[in-house]
Amino acid sequence: MTQGEAGDVASIRLVFELSRQDHPRLYDDLIRFPKGTKRINRLRVLAYDGLLVQSGVMTLASPGLHVTPESASPGNAGEAITNDLFGPGVQD
Repeated sequence: MTQGEAGDVASIRLVFELSRQDHPRLYDDLIRFPKGTKRINRLRVLAYDGLLVQSGVMTLASPGLHVTPESASPGNAGEAITNDLFGPGVQD
């Protein structure tokens, strides 16, 4: 499938039940939000961030939990993500 065909794909609807016994940390994070849009958006963010970490695009900040792509060297692991955020300013 190409990027142009992405508009033709149906959306995914998920309904699931999560108990604190299964995943206490995830449960505690999600229960902070009222039912509805805020909780759903938080779950989306967590899922997307997890996907980025799993694929090696993003690394975790916690000691001992670093995930880095195999091709990245320690000196340039974040280059692709920053997009010159700390580069020189735009000149008028």
